Amino acid sequence: MVNAAGKFGPYNQAAPAQVGGVWDTRVLAGRGTTGAELVRSRIALRIRLRSVAPGDRLPDAGVLAEELGISEITVRRALEAMCQDGLLDRRRGRSGGTFVAADWDAVVAVLHDADETASLESFHLLLECGLVAHGAGEVPDGRLDGLHTLVEELDLAEDPARLLELETRFHLDLAEALGGVGIREFAADLLGRQCLLGPAPAASVVRARNRCHAELLDELTRGAMDPAVRAVKAHRHAGLN
Repeated sequence: MVNAAGKFGPYNQAAPAQVGGVWDTRVLAGRGTTGAELVRSRIALRIRLRSVAPGDRLPDAGVLAEELGISEITVRRALEAMCQDGLLDRRRGRSGGTFVAADWDAVVAVLHDADETASLESFHLLLECGLVAHGAGEVPDGRLDGLHTLVEELDLAEDPARLLELETRFHLDLAEALGGVGIREFAADLLGRQCLLGPAPAASVVRARNRCHAELLDELTRGAMDPAVRAVKAHRHAGLN
C-alpha cells in the first residue's frame, strides 16, 4: 500500500471560516501541498467527470497552468512525474503529446490508501455539514434547481461511469450553491484526491446515496437545518450495510 500520508496535506482542520459573510478558503488546508499534487488530483477528477478518458490526449501544459493558476514549469514537472508513475503516457511526433494511460484504473488501484481516504472523506463530510448548517433557511429560490435535476438523472442512469460522474457533479454543484465558486474549487481538490486514493463506490452505493441527496435538497428547501445535516451524515454510510 502506498503511504500517502502528508502527500496531500493535513485534513484535521477546523470548519470553513467566513470573512464578511463570504467563505474564506485561504484558511483551509484542503489544497495540495504542492502544485504538482493539484495537477494530479485535477486530472483524476477530469477522468471521473468523463471530460477525458484513458487513452485521451490532455490539454497542453500551458492550458492546464492557466486553468489551475500555477506555473507552466510546475505543470510540466507534474506531468512528467505522472508519466514515471504510469498514470500518463508521453508520445512524440506531430500527433504526440501527453495522454492518459490506457490502464489508468489499474495504476490508480496501486495508489489506494484506506487510511488517507477515510481522512479525506471525514474532511469532506465536515465541509458539507458546515455549508449545509450555514445555508439552511437562506438558499435563494431556484438555486437548487440544477441539483434536483442531477438527482433525477441519477435515478435514471444505468451506466456505472455515468452514475459516478453525476454524483461527483452533485457534490461540486452543492459546494458552489452553498459556498460559491471558491468552495467549489476547494471541493474539487478534495474529490480529486479521493478519486486517486480510494476505490470508486459500487453502483448500488451511489443509488443509495442519491436518496440522501434527494432528502438533503428537500430539507434545504424547507430550511430545516438539523434534518439536512443528518442527510449529509447519512450519505457517508448509505448502501454500505
